[in-house]
Amino acid sequence: MEGDTPKKRTLGGRGALVLKALENKGKQLQQATSGASSQAVVPPLLSGAKGVAGEAAALSPALQGDGLPKPQSMSRAALLSQVLQKRASFRGSPTSFSHSSGDETKTKPGIARGSTALLTAKMVGSFTTQPGALPLQSSSPAMSPPPCKDEVAAAAESIQLISVSESEQDPVKQHGTTGTKFSGTGNWICLSREEDKAIFQYEVKFEPQVDALNVRFQLLNSFKEQLGSAKTFDGNMLWLPIRLPKEIVLFETTNQQTNEKITLKIIYKKKVKMDECVQFYNVLFNRIMRKLKMSKIGNNYYSPGGSVLVPQHKLEIWPGYVTSVSHREDGLMICVDVSHRVLRTETCYEVMGALCQKHRGNFKDAITSTLIGCVVLTRYNNKTYRIDDVLFDQNPTCTFTNYDGKEVKYVDYYQDTYGIKIKDLKQPLLCHKVKKKELKDQSYSKSLCLIPELCNMTGLTDDMKADFYVMKDVAQHTRITPNVRHASLRTFIKNVNENEEAREILAAWGLSLQDNSVPFEGRIYAPETIVFGSQEVAGSQLADWGRESSREKVIVPVDLMPRHWIVIFSPRDQDCARNFCNMMRTVGRNIGIQVGEPLMVQLHDDRTESYVVTLKQQYHSQLQLAVLIFPTQREDRYSAVKRVACGDMGLPTQCIVSRTISQEKKLRAVTQKIALQINCKLGGELWALKIPLNGVMVCGVDVYHDSCRQGSSVVGFVASMNQTLTKWYSNVSFQHAGDEIVHKLKIHLLESLRHYHKVHHTLPRSIIVYRDGVSEGQLKVVEGHEIPQLATVFMHFDSYEPKLSFVVVQKKLNTRLFTVMASRGLNNPPPGSIVDHTITHHHWYDFFLVSQQVRQGTVSPTHYIVLQDGSNLKVDHMQRLAYKMTHLYYNWPGTVRVPAPCLYAHRLAYLIGQNVKKEPAVGLCNKLFYL
Repeated sequence: MEGDTPKKRTLGGRGALVLKALENKGKQLQQATSGASSQAVVPPLLSGAKGVAGEAAALSPALQGDGLPKPQSMSRAALLSQVLQKRASFRGSPTSFSHSSGDETKTKPGIARGSTALLTAKMVGSFTTQPGALPLQSSSPAMSPPPCKDEVAAAAESIQLISVSESEQDPVKQHGTTGTKFSGTGNWICLSREEDKAIFQYEVKFEPQVDALNVRFQLLNSFKEQLGSAKTFDGNMLWLPIRLPKEIVLFETTNQQTNEKITLKIIYKKKVKMDECVQFYNVLFNRIMRKLKMSKIGNNYYSPGGSVLVPQHKLEIWPGYVTSVSHREDGLMICVDVSHRVLRTETCYEVMGALCQKHRGNFKDAITSTLIGCVVLTRYNNKTYRIDDVLFDQNPTCTFTNYDGKEVKYVDYYQDTYGIKIKDLKQPLLCHKVKKKELKDQSYSKSLCLIPELCNMTGLTDDMKADFYVMKDVAQHTRITPNVRHASLRTFIKNVNENEEAREILAAWGLSLQDNSVPFEGRIYAPETIVFGSQEVAGSQLADWGRESSREKVIVPVDLMPRHWIVIFSPRDQDCARNFCNMMRTVGRNIGIQVGEPLMVQLHDDRTESYVVTLKQQYHSQLQLAVLIFPTQREDRYSAVKRVACGDMGLPTQCIVSRTISQEKKLRAVTQKIALQINCKLGGELWALKIPLNGVMVCGVDVYHDSCRQGSSVVGFVASMNQTLTKWYSNVSFQHAGDEIVHKLKIHLLESLRHYHKVHHTLPRSIIVYRDGVSEGQLKVVEGHEIPQLATVFMHFDSYEPKLSFVVVQKKLNTRLFTVMASRGLNNPPPGSIVDHTITHHHWYDFFLVSQQVRQGTVSPTHYIVLQDGSNLKVDHMQRLAYKMTHLYYNWPGTVRVPAPCLYAHRLAYLIGQNVKKEPAVGLCNKLFYL
């Protein structure tokens, strides 16, 4: 900032600048009055604000007019200053349509949302310079009078008319070349569009506020004649294929439910290209799914008519589709995947009745612990709700306040609205708390009460998932082959193209769905060589080395010294404990681990307190390991032991359910896996790969969220400590429940670098972070919040500037990949398959990797998005490193879906968040104690 006044830090971003421009009485925008080289002079306030000038691009031709000088850059505050000085040039009042009267309607100004992308500022309608007019300039350096309230209101109204559109970008193309090529296809379908079509986006505001979405749709549909039939509305944003005559259009109508007059204000936002407005297409295809007679459950659509009953397990399976439109490298595409919704035919009322019979003395706690966190389906409206509480003090005869402000009994409401007669009038109610983001007014909370006998349970319980026969019967309907999955995709295309209403919806926007999925060419990396302590083993196409892991020596064995490890067991498991210890010594010799005689401790009973007290009594500083054999699987007992051992003692533990080691035929195979896991928990290393990178640290980050929302979310962070990426340092942190964005990454990386320096007396030259659990909508937030945290760590070390890469790993996606076989149709791609073009993201450096071999169903690829590539690795090297990292998870002798550090971070965060509930002891941070 020029002049004698010292610089002041500007806080609040563009909003603060706009406010400052309103209050700035003495500073006016100045422009040269002649010549094509004249420029807009930014006031001193703006010239001193860092980065503001760079955020606004040149004014569009619609603002400049013919013959006007074109300013190089102007911020929104500068535009606002022009608005204040150009009040006389405002156009007339907005167009108004009314169903009730022809009186003039007053508009209420508001502030439009901003954008943080590189924007092209464009003032529409109210701020237009006629061709040939002179540019604005200050007539005198004297101070202008302060703006009056009307001017401020008009300026704020004009800010709503600022239209922002992203500058057109070429697709990001990062393609590898190595590997064996194969012909493939997937579940992405091209959307053909007419080149001359465009989308005009509007924001719809209701005055007074209307909360119910169905009422909003009814109010807007009453103006179909003015808006046209080809419109798409999501309750807030409106998309039209035509431009309305004014930037702000007002409609007046009456709410039929309340007889209240409602004003609809439709505010023009921007004109976008057909391939840029992804939200519009997803709303459009939701309409098409309804035309295909499909019901929405959660976020997806299912066909009730195609449901399949599994009566022996009281289950019902609904088939459906998951659709998502996105701008890919080769244009606009829609991803269509087959989905199945597993419903239970039993209601919450029946579940509660069974729990009351089983837990007579403490049935309320049993019902609460069982139902809270579950998702239920109400068949009268086919909607799903998450149960947040059980209200034992309320029943269907209680009342609630409806939209009219009247007190209505639940029993009367369901009888009058749905024609349903509630049978048990004494049953408690289920409470669903509506999320704040689902409410238009977020200043208050809202809860919905549900009737248990009208709520069907959804999903599978933990007992069902552990039941082999239940999962086998369900998999017969849900685990489908690539050929069947692709045939369902073709059926979807056929249904859309042959349905007249669906076809008309697409045609109104100049769209059509192509007849087949998009073909592409992929690559397959060669199998990796596995390095054991005794020899190297050539990799196989199945990416499985389970047999070799039980015969070859481990890389770094940790011997169990005599009497330095204990085995705690109940009286009924005495024989199991003795057989297990004998087998441990046998399998230990095969893999290079010396197993000494343990201290055997038999309890008097199997109470949780007995295990915890005995563990505390037997603990000493030289104790390496505690093995605890449980008679049954109980979460509370497991948590109590882990909390004491990990949180207080810093002692690695191995918990075993007795039935897993009770069968003599399976004892050797089970004990081999346990021995390998114990070696990892004590700091050993099992196998390795050839890693050609030197001086690199690989990190993994994941966040665990409590499903019942009762505890804090836990961040797990692991970092490699050696060149072979087999030694890991871990730490955790706690943050607000449900918060996915990590706020303490700086602390985690700083601690990891200090530990790395303590081990090697130097710092890594490159750092590669694999971040799990980030959705598409959170990529910008992670890029703007988490990556800068990591970059600030390096200033704590002298002259340290490592190369930093940040890769987001997504495993929950709907993309499917198939190989095209000439004889057998479609098949699953083998491990090591890569696709990095055609169906990859338009704006990001990304690729799909298949790292696992599946024997049933369809394989799911993993999506890697490189948000920052500071290491400057070649594309092939970045992809090959990701594939190598899927080989290094020590809990499975084969490849896994995500890189090993991501899975280690997940296991760490899950154990701490679910069982330990506090930070682990410092002595465990350099061991894989959480396996």
